[in-house]
Amino acid sequence: MALPQLGAWVLEELPKLNQAILRDVLAPRVLTDALHEVVLPDLPLPERLSAEEAQRLVVNLGFVGASVARHYQERTPGGKETPERAFEGLAAGTEQIPFQRYFAGLADRTGTGHDHRDSYASLVRWNVGTVEVRLGERTVAVLPGVFDDGRTRTYTGTTGEENFFALVKKGEAVERAVNDLLEPLATPETRWASPEAVSRVRTATVLVDALRDLFLEFAALPPEKSMPPEQFMDVFRQFAVHWKPGDIPPSGALDVEALKRDFLLGIAIPDYATHVRRLFPGLLSEEQAALESLMAQPTLPQRMAADLGVDLDRLPASGLTELRRLVGHHPVLADWYDLLTAHARAAGSHLMLSKKFLFKPQRQRDAAGLGDRPLVSNRSGTTGMTETYLERLTRARRQHVLAPLRPALDAEVREDAPLSAVRSDLLEIAPVEVRLVS
Repeated sequence: MALPQLGAWVLEELPKLNQAILRDVLAPRVLTDALHEVVLPDLPLPERLSAEEAQRLVVNLGFVGASVARHYQERTPGGKETPERAFEGLAAGTEQIPFQRYFAGLADRTGTGHDHRDSYASLVRWNVGTVEVRLGERTVAVLPGVFDDGRTRTYTGTTGEENFFALVKKGEAVERAVNDLLEPLATPETRWASPEAVSRVRTATVLVDALRDLFLEFAALPPEKSMPPEQFMDVFRQFAVHWKPGDIPPSGALDVEALKRDFLLGIAIPDYATHVRRLFPGLLSEEQAALESLMAQPTLPQRMAADLGVDLDRLPASGLTELRRLVGHHPVLADWYDLLTAHARAAGSHLMLSKKFLFKPQRQRDAAGLGDRPLVSNRSGTTGMTETYLERLTRARRQHVLAPLRPALDAEVREDAPLSAVRSDLLEIAPVEVRLVS
């Protein structure tokens, strides 16, 4: 099977087979037989592929591998303890390379340091088409995919899966636009009160507000235009199984732009860097390097305060008069307060999505005595983050280093409304548009 034909098979035939197997209309053997006879035999050696061809094949075979692994573990007693046995007998190419070894060769061929299993990068960033983020007529971020067919590969061919993949990639694209604005400020030459620096911070605030709106709008959609929670819990998430013990399944927690923003802006969690390093096997090489670099540096608010001579440790004990004097002397503090507060609210909207589509429905199931899913637990994220830990992260973002300025900055006006709806200077920034263009 040539690569274009394989791509068409993953788009059209694999979802049908998965649907039939999940409904017990077909046995999993039908899928593995098709892989043996049609899909895998004629695949080329990884070294004969270009890096982009390898990326496309990683995406396609990632969906294949996840499907095989899920059905094996779901139907085989003790299958969760021996996930690698799902691939026994599956081999690729005329050389009959075992599936997992062939996939590892493909991942290495991409030159990205991709994990030797499916990942956030392959399922979302490479899979979904190009997303653009625009401020008025200006494009501020482009997040491309590796396909030019305008299609999104899914497990079961449902619009819910397409909607969810698109939401996650749109969110990452907005986050990239924010980080592209903020990262250049991490230099000794930055003049924090300069028009350029202030413009970057205010624009980033508007974009973070747009990220929050993206999540809120998705949560408000009817199930047929988003994804029904039961589909998310019982179908979609259950493909995020292990391929071997201890590996890192795909997860939104592996969105590197969100992780970078935490290290740029700061988060009051002492063990946060340790938590993030545990995710490294699921990240690309350049993503790991970027995070390591940010972890080793002061946060942007720390740099800004040090350069302005502001003692952040004194803020919590400062009175209202002193806080107002400080903001009056350094108006840029209000801009950074706005950005950090917007960052916390965006995290809150993400937590709300997690509660709506995962934690709240699972609590209802637990109360009704229905229990949990046997493969991928719905009591925590696929990387093990519980609702309690996500709440802790959200609180930490809310308790940012400039939070003590709140009494001096009309907290009662700012607390619930988007900052861009309160600040007239932010309203002057062009509206944000996030769109899937291919």
